[in-house]
Amino acid sequence: QCPGIEPLCLDLADWDATEAAVGAAGPFELLVNNAAVAVLQPFLEVTRAALQRSLDVNFGAVLHVSQIVARQMIAQGVPGAIVNVSSQASQRALRDHAVYCSTKSALDMLSRVMAMELGPHKIRVNTVNPTVVMTDMGRINWSDPQKSAAMINRIPLGKFAEVDDVVNSILFLLSDKSAMTTGSSLMVDGGFLVS
Repeated sequence: QCPGIEPLCLDLADWDATEAAVGAAGPFELLVNNAAVAVLQPFLEVTRAALQRSLDVNFGAVLHVSQIVARQMIAQGVPGAIVNVSSQASQRALRDHAVYCSTKSALDMLSRVMAMELGPHKIRVNTVNPTVVMTDMGRINWSDPQKSAAMINRIPLGKFAEVDDVVNSILFLLSDKSAMTTGSSLMVDGGFLVS
């Protein structure tokens, strides 16, 4: 659908492979960090493997890929924009989401620090924080009608987000229409956090 875009398939937890692949793929002006995993476990049952995988993908990969891309932007002297896909779970505790909520909270703070440090280089950094999005992962984790009903009842707009709801918010934050927006979190949650 988008000529000129070449996908790179790699394990973002492998820093050396990521450095080689992303480093050779530039130059960049825009970056969206969207990779994530959601391994849902009760707090008392969180495993080391689930914790490490979540930290590697939800936090470490964002930090590393952003470093690679931001260094290229700075070296080229071009302004840029980075959008990190976070979650409403960064700001609200959810049962069985101890690791997911924590990694997304860390991502929000990382994004603010990035905005502060990259701003002088004319690189803006923001997050979008959606509610449940009807992706494959969203359907897997929220297919139980009892579980989904309890969440939907807490969303004033009465529904989960569709992929386009998130994409349109990302496009806004990447565009010049948000030229004075950095270090912000754009909630795409149907009002979940105000309920």
